[in-house]
Amino acid sequence: MCRWLAYSGAPILIEDVLFKTDHSLIDQSLRAADVHNTTNGDGFGLGWYGKRDVPGVYKDIRPAWNDTNLQALAAQIESPMFLAHVRATTGSPVQRTNCHPFSHEKWLFVHNGLINEFDKLHRDLAFAVSPELFPLIRGTTDSELMFLLALSFGLNGDVHAGLSRMAGLVENTAKLHGVENALQMTLGISDGESLYAVRYSTAGDSRSLFHSASRDATMEIAPEAGRFSRDARAVVSEPLNDLEAEWIPVPEASFLTITKGDISCEPFAPTAP
Repeated sequence: MCRWLAYSGAPILIEDVLFKTDHSLIDQSLRAADVHNTTNGDGFGLGWYGKRDVPGVYKDIRPAWNDTNLQALAAQIESPMFLAHVRATTGSPVQRTNCHPFSHEKWLFVHNGLINEFDKLHRDLAFAVSPELFPLIRGTTDSELMFLLALSFGLNGDVHAGLSRMAGLVENTAKLHGVENALQMTLGISDGESLYAVRYSTAGDSRSLFHSASRDATMEIAPEAGRFSRDARAVVSEPLNDLEAEWIPVPEASFLTITKGDISCEPFAPTAP
């Protein structure tokens, strides 16, 4: 599987969260706690918001721990909201177009998980992408297709509904093809104003996901930074330090919204297409 993190708050240097933590995402790319994949070296990506209407994106196929350009960028870029991802492929090729985050206009999207037996479902799912978005398919991964399906089903207007309809289509298509345990996902999504996250799996045994408990908890991620605002929050695949009390597990089958430090958590369930 993969590992990812998302940050929202006052602008900080990206390296403060990405590199300067006890158990940073770079460290997780080498030694993740996930028993399914301890190494995530099949590419990485970083998406951040700045002064423009659309986010910047940098990604590559080399391991995150071995990319000096990533270190140099993270040491220079200040951002109030960013998402980072390290990849462990579940079968699709190691190529730049398959690296996260995926972006379209103001949106960023990262995924940890898979569509089970994706090769059987790929064609039917691809044809459900709206005609205007279909030309945007660049890679071969299930994650990119999930993003474009959610956009096709109204992510722009209602994030929760768009993702629910996407998940419902995947599960319904899997059922038609006799595929069990269709979907495994933790998702991170942003429009530059809010962060959204989902923890869900068909089998009810989803990959881990946590959010920081408070501004003070977020400060504990990188205490030397000292510039976190009161509304600073982070969402992570696994905690960035050993202070377990500072990290709240996102419940199974949940949809999380973080806006200016306010966190809301709602039930998440697929909606039948």
